[in-house]
Amino acid sequence: MPKNSRVADRGLPDDWQAGIFLGRIETADGPTPILIRDGSVFDMAKVAPTVSALIASGITSGRERLGGIEVLDSAHLLSPVDLQCIKACGVTFAVSALERVIEERARGDHSVAAEIRERLEAKLGGSIRGTVPGSPEAAALRQTLIEDGMWSQYLEVAIGPDAEIFTKCPVLATVGQEAAIGVRSDSSWNNPEPEVVMIAGSDGRAVGATLGNDVNLRDFEGRSALLLGKAKDNNASCSLGPFIRLFDEGFTIDDVRVADVSMTIEGEDGYMLEGHSTMREISRDPEELLRQTMSEHAYPDGFVLFCGTLFAPTQDRDEPGRGFTHKTGDIVTISSARLGTLVNRVTTSAEAPAWAFGIGDLFSNLARRGLLTA
Repeated sequence: MPKNSRVADRGLPDDWQAGIFLGRIETADGPTPILIRDGSVFDMAKVAPTVSALIASGITSGRERLGGIEVLDSAHLLSPVDLQCIKACGVTFAVSALERVIEERARGDHSVAAEIRERLEAKLGGSIRGTVPGSPEAAALRQTLIEDGMWSQYLEVAIGPDAEIFTKCPVLATVGQEAAIGVRSDSSWNNPEPEVVMIAGSDGRAVGATLGNDVNLRDFEGRSALLLGKAKDNNASCSLGPFIRLFDEGFTIDDVRVADVSMTIEGEDGYMLEGHSTMREISRDPEELLRQTMSEHAYPDGFVLFCGTLFAPTQDRDEPGRGFTHKTGDIVTISSARLGTLVNRVTTSAEAPAWAFGIGDLFSNLARRGLLTA
């Protein structure tokens, strides 16, 4: 683990004693939802056997106390969600919009990205940053870009009326704190995407937030947007955690709107990269992203929604002009003052532990434990 990871509290924020947190741990019996409140950790499996059910119940107090926060020191932390659908938004920040256009025009070739970036930034940087998606001004800019031959499918979702919303990975396929995260072994241009992730109930309303890493393959998506599935949905390519911070009097969606996110990448080769993202620069309000996700769709077990990132690393790692890409062994640390710290080590999707515990396995396990009731 990197020297800035936190062990005693397993990534909880400094003000954790003032908040309410949901999570999951692996016990000898199986995956178990836990609640952290008032300095104590509670086993919630007999209250509701899944995090999804706990959120639906609205219960935020525990009955069976596991002990103080120190019980987490040796616990195996799982991703804090279970039956929720995993949804994600892309191109919600001006910087990420430009980077997606660069990938598209470079056809996934990192060697020409720097030249394209300089040209596009000069022409589009200011106008994209100052445009409200779906506004009359956005429509006028769109028409100008079309006439100039500069229109892109990524600019469509950046400033057009419809947000990019996709399914990141299957239910139960996310990984959690200190787990390996995977990039495809045949990818040569990729990066982490540190994001604030909202947790919504079946009504589409956010009940809390956590941190996430929406691992991205720039070469695959850059060759064709139709490769988004291969670029985004691979074994261990989605991490969440360490815990869900539930909304209460001291933490609301307004805190999400102003959340700052920092990220550090530490390589085994001595490489160090630091980045910063702020939700203040998001182009669409989080509640608008939730609304569009729920438009003409339903999620009876709730869903999580990655809000997007403005972090797009361009710092050269090896030879000049190549930019950044991951190497096996990289430690990615994502932090936010009110949400805590999420730490993962990079490997390939082929080498990461295979996803082998699906929905059928979960319900078989809950049935054996006597946790399912009519």
